[in-house]
Amino acid sequence: MKIVVKIGTSTLTYENGKLNLEMMEKIVRQISNLQNKGDKVVLVTSGAIGAGMGKLNILKRPKTLPEKQSLAAIGQGLLIGLYEKFFNEYGKTTAQLLLTRDDFSIRERYLNISYTLSNLLRYNVVPIINENDTVTVDEIKIGDNDTLSALVASIIEADLLIILTDIEGLYDRDPKVDGAKLIDVVHDFSDALFEIAGGSGTNFGTGGMYTKIQAAKICYNAGVQMVIANGKLDNVLNKIAAGERIGTVFMPAKNPISNRKVWIAFNAQLSGKLIIDGGARQAILENGKSLLPSGIISTDGEYSVGDCVSIYDKDGKEIARGLINYTSDEVNKIKGLKSTDIDKVLGYKNYDEVVHRDNLVVIV
Repeated sequence: MKIVVKIGTSTLTYENGKLNLEMMEKIVRQISNLQNKGDKVVLVTSGAIGAGMGKLNILKRPKTLPEKQSLAAIGQGLLIGLYEKFFNEYGKTTAQLLLTRDDFSIRERYLNISYTLSNLLRYNVVPIINENDTVTVDEIKIGDNDTLSALVASIIEADLLIILTDIEGLYDRDPKVDGAKLIDVVHDFSDALFEIAGGSGTNFGTGGMYTKIQAAKICYNAGVQMVIANGKLDNVLNKIAAGERIGTVFMPAKNPISNRKVWIAFNAQLSGKLIIDGGARQAILENGKSLLPSGIISTDGEYSVGDCVSIYDKDGKEIARGLINYTSDEVNKIKGLKSTDIDKVLGYKNYDEVVHRDNLVVIV
C-alpha cells in the first residue's frame, strides 16, 4: 500500500513554537514500522517556520514575508536534520524534496516529481517533502501543505492520505461549540463541506480545516482515500493503515479522473477565463461534450495554445477547466460562431473544438 502522511505544525511543535521531539520520534517509528510491513510511505511535513521561531525564541508568528522566509531558512535545516537522525535509528534512508507551485503547474516538472518519487519509493527510501517557504511568495499561506500532500498523493497514485492535526477530525460545526459532533465518514464530496470548515488554526501553522477540505476534494477526484485524525493518538498511523476507523474518513470517487486530468484540474496554472452559455454548460456537464466556439459568450485574460483556462457559466460559477486549442485573440474572433465558420474568420482551422473533452475536467 502507498501512503502519504502529512503532519502539521500544531502537531509537531509545542505552544511556544519549539519542536516536540517526542512526537517526531513517535511519527518516525510508526512510519518505519509501516515500511517494515511492506508499505511505501511519503512524509509531507510542516514545521520549518515553527522550528525557526522556536530556535530564535519567537512566540508569535510574524506577518511579513521576509520574516517568514528567514525563519523557514533557519528551521528547515533543523527540521530535516532531526528527521534524518530519528529515521537513521530505525535503519531508514530519507530524501528531502522542497517544492514550489511551479513544480506542479509546469507539466514537465510535474512529471519529473512523479519519476523521482517513484524511484525513491522503489529504493525503499522515505521521501520527506515540504513547501519551499524560503523562496516562494504566494505559497506561504493557508493550505500550502494540506494541498501539497493531496497533490503528492495524486502524483504517486497513493491508496491513502493521512493528515495528522491537533483535533479529532471534521465536525459538523465549530468543535468548540457545545453539541458539535464528529463526522465519521464522508462518502460523497460536496461543496457543502466548505461551509462547516473554518480558517487558520494556531499561531505556528498556516492550515485550517478549510484547507483540509480542499485536499479532500483533490483526493476524492484522484481516487485516494483520505483520513483526518489527531496526531497525538497512540499508534495512530498503524491503526489507520490497518483499517481501524479513526477520525474522519473521506471516501474516494467511484469513478476517479485520470492522473493527467487531476493535473489539469488542480495543478496547471490558469491563464484565462471563458464564459459560456446555457447550452454549452449542459453539453459539458450532462453530455460530456467538448466546448465549441458557439457556446462561448466572452473571454478574459491572455493565453496561448495549450494553456489552461477556467470555464464559467453565465451565473459566474466555475464548472470546468481545460487546455485551450486557440489563443485569446483567436477566441475573441470566433466566440459565438459555429465551428464551420472558424476557417472563414481566421483563414485556417486547426480544431473544431476550443477545448476538447479529452483536455477538459468538470470541477463542480
